Amino acid sequence: MMPLWYSPIYTDGLDPEARFPRLRYRIVREGLEAARVSGAICFHDPDPLPVEDLLLAHDSCYVEAFLSGKLDEAAMRRIGLRPWTENIVARTLKLTNGTVLATRHVLEHGGVSGNVGGGTHHAYRDFGSGYCIFNDLAVAARIAQRDHGVTRVLVLDLDVHQGDGTAAIFENDPSVRTVSFHCGKNFPFRKMNSDLDVPFPPETGDERFLETLERILQSEAGNPRPDLILFQAGVDAHQNDSLGFLKLTHDGLRARNSLVFDFASALGVPVVVTMGGGYGEPIEHSTRAHIDVFHQAAHHLDGGDATSGKTGKPATASAAPA
Repeated sequence: MMPLWYSPIYTDGLDPEARFPRLRYRIVREGLEAARVSGAICFHDPDPLPVEDLLLAHDSCYVEAFLSGKLDEAAMRRIGLRPWTENIVARTLKLTNGTVLATRHVLEHGGVSGNVGGGTHHAYRDFGSGYCIFNDLAVAARIAQRDHGVTRVLVLDLDVHQGDGTAAIFENDPSVRTVSFHCGKNFPFRKMNSDLDVPFPPETGDERFLETLERILQSEAGNPRPDLILFQAGVDAHQNDSLGFLKLTHDGLRARNSLVFDFASALGVPVVVTMGGGYGEPIEHSTRAHIDVFHQAAHHLDGGDATSGKTGKPATASAAPA
């Protein structure tokens, strides 16, 4: 049984007027209900992250300004998600801790776990950006190092947008390797330097993306073995995503996930899955792809084929919602 962390506040803590697809968290949770009933998945509601843990990856002045409601207008505008609700602090602390708790689980028990949220890779040490307030990937990596003796972390970011905040936080830190696959001509328009950046042109499509990912993962297997993989599994590379442009299909995204889980299996390294971005029009394109990631993760944990028979290139290119 694969544990996932989720709270209704992931949706309810955002204002309905915010320019952000807040309902996707709830839709994904509902879409995983059958897997919960079957015993493949179980859910846990995270407590708020202790504030002192945020300071492992974030500047104390920034943390205090956010928690006390004293961020200036420019800082709030850079983050987005507005208008902010009175629950924005509680939401942020619980969402960040969802990834931390999933990380603790895999480091204690092995296998794979995840957060039905998170992947907030645009948050820097001292400011938030692009719908991201705190960087859950960075906080989880630091807690893994502090509390679990982890010496090497691989952050594998397959969101369509570069993981700029994560790259900046871990710049010149050999203990955390940052790898970002993204659309080169997309937000953020000022890119940071990951340890490995793999930018793609718009309309790349399945074949080129998957061939490149497979080649890079084979190369990564020759590097020092990480103790933990943090998989930012954003699905905004989908062809129906309003902010994506890479034009991957549902089958392409499933094949992408399979390559990642096979890579982790070959190395024998535990994996934490975070949702990342998904801005489909209609949103069902994104939520279906998010649900696929968690279903595949659960099958991976059980030792099954994460793609139900598909590996490598997708057999078809259908993007019609189920």
